[in-house]
Amino acid sequence: MSTLTHPPPSTNPQSSLSFPRETFAKLSPHPYLLAHLTPNPSKRANSRTATQFRIPHINNGSLTHAEGSAVVRIGDTTVVCGIRGEILLASDVPNYRVTTGAPGSGLEERGVEEEARELDLLVPNIELSTGCSPQFLPGQAPGTLAQSLSTRVYSLLHSSRIIDNEELRIWYEPPDLSGMGKNGEDEIMEDSDDDEEDEEDKPEREIKAFWTLYIDILFISLDGNPFDAAWASILSALHDVRLPHAYWDPDREMVLCSDSVSKSKKLSLRGCPVAVSTVVFRAKEKRVGKGEEKYWVLVDPDTFEEGLCDECVTVVVDCTGGKTKMLGIEKVGGTVVGRGEMRGIVGVAEERWKEMSALING
Repeated sequence: MSTLTHPPPSTNPQSSLSFPRETFAKLSPHPYLLAHLTPNPSKRANSRTATQFRIPHINNGSLTHAEGSAVVRIGDTTVVCGIRGEILLASDVPNYRVTTGAPGSGLEERGVEEEARELDLLVPNIELSTGCSPQFLPGQAPGTLAQSLSTRVYSLLHSSRIIDNEELRIWYEPPDLSGMGKNGEDEIMEDSDDDEEDEEDKPEREIKAFWTLYIDILFISLDGNPFDAAWASILSALHDVRLPHAYWDPDREMVLCSDSVSKSKKLSLRGCPVAVSTVVFRAKEKRVGKGEEKYWVLVDPDTFEEGLCDECVTVVVDCTGGKTKMLGIEKVGGTVVGRGEMRGIVGVAEERWKEMSALING
């Protein structure tokens, strides 16, 4: 009869149950991020400091059938922007008053500076339903985020006045026939008074059409901070735009475009505004004995951090010429950010401007 022998009990302690970091982040996201930020020096869950941005990558001219294009990648957020130009005839604009005069001859003083907004010459559109994240599946209707981003981009395009309206106007200068006689021969005027009358009767240039820029922004992947990435792609694509030479043909009564690349022109942009977004992460517990709530201002947040923060601040700065210009401030939710925090955000934005402007203008 055989007997069963049992192995001796193990002297090693039983291993404790453990989960990967991703599991802890899903089960308890707020304590998970707080545990990373509490030590000194603190680091976020993505191994960045509170004031550290993700490295940007920009590639211009990726789309061959657009007047200008750019691909911008900031971390795991990737955006493609394409700009195409279409011609809007002045005669097709309802109740449009024909504008005459030489380019730059006080047109802005006469209230024509806002014509880009009034005629909708800049038309941005943002598409998120591309499968860029689990929240945005292909084929869905535009959601709240896509519509709000389009509105913010549209407002910044006009408030920053980055595009000179003169770049979008198509002029026509009628031939000067004041010195031609009835038989088509040149006549010599001897009277100076007649010369002054001829100068007054000389036909003026007039605007026959406008360039309308359709700006399409497509998100390939989304991992937080969509506005900064979308605006960077627009700014880079605008630097890449080349509009063909357009002119008015009086015989055909239509606008024609030249096929010559040498006659095409790049847009002359005003400055280089850069957007910087930040979020405020707050600890739920207050400091014992002090009653102060601990918080951190995180720049360039990812999707995980955005879901844990209810206060967001976006600033748009332009440091062209060595002087910082504030072109926009937008704050949503919360009561933490004050003057002191805003100064720190602007200081960080100035450093970000140096990095982004070097890539965009380079």
